[in-house]
Amino acid sequence: MSIIKQIFSPKNRDILKKIIFTLVALFIFKLGAAVTVPGVKIPKESLSFFEILNAMSGGAFEKASIFALSVTPYITAQIIIQLLSMDIIPYLSDLSKQGGVGRRKLNQITRVLGIILAFIQGYMYSFAYISNGTATDYMLYALILTAGTALLMWIGDQITIKGLGNGMSLIIMAGIINVLPSMFINLWNKLIPSGFIGILLFVAFILVFLFVIVGVIFVESAERRLPIQYANKSTIGANNQSYIPFKLNSAGVIPVIFASAIMTIPQIIASFVKNGTFELIVSKYINYTTTTGLLLYVILIILFTYFYTFMQLKPKEMAENLNKNGGYIPGIRPGKETVDYVSKVLKRITIVGGVFLAILAALPIVLGKLTNLSNVISISGTGLLIVVGVALETYKQLESELASRTYENGRKVRRRRI
Repeated sequence: MSIIKQIFSPKNRDILKKIIFTLVALFIFKLGAAVTVPGVKIPKESLSFFEILNAMSGGAFEKASIFALSVTPYITAQIIIQLLSMDIIPYLSDLSKQGGVGRRKLNQITRVLGIILAFIQGYMYSFAYISNGTATDYMLYALILTAGTALLMWIGDQITIKGLGNGMSLIIMAGIINVLPSMFINLWNKLIPSGFIGILLFVAFILVFLFVIVGVIFVESAERRLPIQYANKSTIGANNQSYIPFKLNSAGVIPVIFASAIMTIPQIIASFVKNGTFELIVSKYINYTTTTGLLLYVILIILFTYFYTFMQLKPKEMAENLNKNGGYIPGIRPGKETVDYVSKVLKRITIVGGVFLAILAALPIVLGKLTNLSNVISISGTGLLIVVGVALETYKQLESELASRTYENGRKVRRRRI
């Protein structure tokens, strides 16, 4: 039975309700993204250095919408808390080891930090939309954006609890998908006056777009499996073989988010200080639409990929856990040899994952410069990585739920026959 038939089967009505609930919640996000903050004038100048934020918010940032920040402050807070929990702050490290209770406390801390970050970001971004305003005007704008982020965080929680998939991830994915139609329309309108050449360029762009999607799916699914053998278990036969899977891109899009955040800091400072020399330096050398800025962006992505992968997987801790459970890698001695071997494997696959991320992030910038369409291409390769990753994760969850229902129904039928 196909997955569509299973969804609409009378036995799986609760799953259909979850899907409908998720779609309604995302539609509310779409409506909110179209509501502009009252009294705000949308600037005519380009906000290209906020392109990732604008894409994640479904174009809401460019429109000065109440959902302009989307759930990015929460995602940033989540990354910060996750990093600080890695033996940097003992209290957070202890919470991460306390199971469900500790995770709930960490989640509460993450939410509070997310709200604080939303207010700080909203206040900084208010200077891009409000000219010659009072302190009250800037504070009011920041409060409205903070309230919008808080509402989206609640909607994301409701999707996770009552809907299908991870609510926060789906909101970001929906924001990126929301920008796609307008991007293709603008691209068509830009290229069609060139006649046959323009049509060929449009088709070539579609093919590159599809090629990137296929590449993302391939890399997201690729993994290196380290065989594991246990002293107290028999490993005869392929079905009994255990292994540790290492994804080719273990860091996800987090390195790109870090690198983008660092690259936008000089832009934000330049908008504050209003110094001509500093603004010139930023626009010529640090903005990633320039050659030097793009190189710096790529280097930062690769460095953060290494940093986050090793912070997350921890080869030494992995080797210790294997040793405690009586496991070992065939041909590799437990202890330092295992740590060195795992580190070596991680370094090799991380360089591939880091270069892949850098290419994804740099591709639309390079294409925009070569084709003079940088103001039209609003979806980066990173955005496609987020969309594909979230879509695959949601599909796997749906498939898993349907499979568990089929298994449970099969058991009930067998019991009745008995």
